[in-house]
Amino acid sequence: MLEIGPGPGGLTRALLDRDADVVAIERDPRCVAALAELGAAFGERLSVIEADALGIDIARLAAERGIARPWVIVANLPYNIGTELLVRWLHRLDHVASMHLLLQKEVALRITATPGGTAFGRLAVLCQSLCVVRRCFDLGPGAFHPPPKVTSSLVELIPRPPMERPEGARLEALEAVSRAAFGQRRKMLRTSLKALTTNPLPLLETSRIAADRRPETLDLDEFMALADAWRTLRRSRGTA
Repeated sequence: MLEIGPGPGGLTRALLDRDADVVAIERDPRCVAALAELGAAFGERLSVIEADALGIDIARLAAERGIARPWVIVANLPYNIGTELLVRWLHRLDHVASMHLLLQKEVALRITATPGGTAFGRLAVLCQSLCVVRRCFDLGPGAFHPPPKVTSSLVELIPRPPMERPEGARLEALEAVSRAAFGQRRKMLRTSLKALTTNPLPLLETSRIAADRRPETLDLDEFMALADAWRTLRRSRGTA
């Protein structure tokens, strides 16, 4: 298991008690010192790395440590970097078995949102195209010390099989069209997609999507159709 931000090790101890082998990434040297006691008790089953998680490539980390199986990632993520870390891991799903992430509830709702709602956006499109997502439960501020000002939610993300998820150029295209579409989410697609191309109408016609629709009304299949049409258009222009 890969634990991000273990702090003084409350969750770490629970994982170790259940026979998990844990690699923990912690940037605070005070917490690293506290985790040394767990290291003494559990030996080689706990490995602590003092580092910023934003500087860790999970694929390289696995290779350096001779770990052949994909990571089970558990994390109580800092709210200011949680989304950035998640998006990075979405690009390394060949090295991920599952993710269980404690996030700000607002972010969890964005990840699990369905089309048509105000929370549905680029993050939902990316996460749900690549993973099966589930919001497991909420935790109020009183569950933490010191208590935060917001409610947290545990989100489970299980990578879809490789044949079912966009990778490489398809994922790049999906990111591009969803970024453009939701960049002006109150605008119709014929306007917001001008961030991709000066004339989005052929792109929408190829995708069989009405030009006057707004991005939050599209489902995942429609976003994927739009991404594939964008790839085809780029290839025809010699820019892919």
